[in-house]
Amino acid sequence: MADFDQELDASGLNCPLPILRAKKALSAMQSGQILHVIATDPGSVKDFDAFAKQTGNQLMESKEEGGKFHFLIKKS
Repeated sequence: MADFDQELDASGLNCPLPILRAKKALSAMQSGQILHVIATDPGSVKDFDAFAKQTGNQLMESKEEGGKFHFLIKKS
């Protein structure tokens, strides 16, 4: 897992809450900073993929590990 600037644990939250929390966290971050999101909702995989495309932020990593989904999003 690459280095990141901020971590958001959205475990136990269902769509669209992980995305909304990530959007809020990213809005407070500087361009180029990286947000690490942890989620347990399987739907979050496609959600974060779509979120990155819509917002122009870069989804650097998306992986599943032990039932949790990890996303690294670089703020554009």
